[in-house]
Parts: sequence; C-alpha cells; structure tokens
Amino acid sequence: MDKKQSRMGKHLYFFILCLTFLLSGCSHFSEEYKAKPTFEEANDFFSKGSFKASLGKYEDIVEKYPSMEDRVLFQMGIIHAHPNNEQKDYQKSLECFQKLISDHPASQYRHDSEMMIFYINNGTVKDVRISTQQKQIETLQQEVKSKENEIVTLQQKMQALEDKISALALQKGAVDKIVIGKKQRRLMLMSKGEVLKTYKIALGGNPDGPKERHGDNKTPEGTYSIDSRNTNSLYHLSLHISYPNEKDKRRAKALGVSPGGDIMIHGIKNGFSWVRDAHTEVDWTKGCIAVTDEEIEEIGKIVPNGTIVEIRP
Repeated sequence: MDKKQSRMGKHLYFFILCLTFLLSGCSHFSEEYKAKPTFEEANDFFSKGSFKASLGKYEDIVEKYPSMEDRVLFQMGIIHAHPNNEQKDYQKSLECFQKLISDHPASQYRHDSEMMIFYINNGTVKDVRISTQQKQIETLQQEVKSKENEIVTLQQKMQALEDKISALALQKGAVDKIVIGKKQRRLMLMSKGEVLKTYKIALGGNPDGPKERHGDNKTPEGTYSIDSRNTNSLYHLSLHISYPNEKDKRRAKALGVSPGGDIMIHGIKNGFSWVRDAHTEVDWTKGCIAVTDEEIEEIGKIVPNGTIVEIRP
C-alpha cells in the first residue's frame, strides 16, 4: 500500500474489505444462471489481485447481461478504488457508483454506493490537501538547499578574496610584529599597526595565566621577540620566542623555581600533519603556539628574526 493509499483512511479500507467479503460469493446474488461462471472468474481474478483482468470480465458480463449492470458497476467501483490496486482511479470509481445510483435507483447496492462516494470524496479531499502541503514542503526544501549552496559559494568566494588580500598585504609590507591573543586563540601578523593576516592557534594544555615555571604547560604572556628558528624541528618548523624575559625570571626566582624555556611558534608534530585545522579544537602543546604546517611555512618566510612577539592574555 503506497502513501496515498494509506491516507484514504482505515474506514475506507475496512469498508472495502467488508464489501469484498460479502460479494465474493456469486451464487447468493446471481440473477442470471448463465452469468455465474463469468462472475466466478472475475471474483477469482479479483481475489488474486489481478484487477485489470477482473475488470475485463465484469465488462463482458454487463455487455452480455445488461440486467446485471448495477452489481457489475458496484464491483467495478470497488476495484477502481481498492487500496491494493496499483492502477486505482478514484474518479472512475466515483463514476461507477454515481451511474449505479442514477440508472438503478432501486438497486440493493445503492446505499453502499452512496457510502463509498462519501468515503472516497472525503479521502480524496484530504489527499489533495496533503499532496499540496507535501509539494509546498518539497519546494521550500529545494529553496533552502539552493540558498545553502549559494551561501557555500559566497563563503568560498569570500575566503578566496581574503586570501588574495592577505597575500597582497604580505607582499607590500614586511611583518614588524606578531600579536598573539590567548583568549581568542589567534595569531596576527602586523605591519605598522595594521593586521596583515590572522591564524587560528592551539596553546599549552594549561593555557590560563602567564607561564611561571618549567613544566607547567602554560603559554607565556608578555613581550618577546623571534630570536632563532629550527628547520629540522620535531614540529615541522619552529620559530623560537625569547622567553623568559626579565619579568619572567624575577617571578620564577621569587617562587624558587626554574622559569623554563623552549617556547616556540611551530607546526604540527611530525607524522600528524594530516590533522590540519582540526588541531585547534584542543590546546595540546607544552606551552608553545601551534599552527598548521602550511601556515608555519608561510609565517617563517615573511617573519624575520628580531620580530617583536606580543602575547596577550
């Protein structure tokens, strides 16, 4: 039973089944003994689900035995509206029942035909309403999908434009400062107070607050500089930051601890470059600032040693 059939409702389906059961025996309703075998054939086709063949037999009966027309019309109306009939046609079913009522007003099938007309009309009205609503929903879904595709296309164009602008900016002026916002998880390349490009970053596994001692997994806060670089880093490529500064040393001395060192801006650990941007979903370094391998290569090319690094909380 398809979706449209199911919407006709349990009442119509139950009603048809009841009528089918009552009409399945030919002998009780037979008015013409000669028509009995053909009725049996028609009913046999019907019970097997061969609705087209059954309709053909009923057409033969009404042609040969006109006095049986009211019963044939009723049976044909049932077949045309039957839930299991893949070629069902509610309009043809209504025409059969309406013709029976019109041409055979005294027929014993009149009342049941009127009931069938009532059920079919109610069911088809609901079908039309539901079908219209489904089409509206499908149209809206297509519009939403179209808009989503447009948004994705615009985002791609915007990203390409941003990349182009960044590339042009980087070509025009040398980077004179790196600003790292810990809270925002952003690294910005600056030139004369203007942001040339921004990168998403990951920090130390214990990122809140300034670094105080060796092994605390904190990323420092303060002003430093790029004082060296390692092209054979365990993290693809790294730029060394001049931590600790004098303030960091004084704080560590007051605490009676070592301030630590080896704070870098670096790429992904060797062998894990495939994670790409996903690495920024968690702070995973021992206090360093991490970007992707492609990004550290770009930064390394345009950031000279001696560049100021400001790390903000």
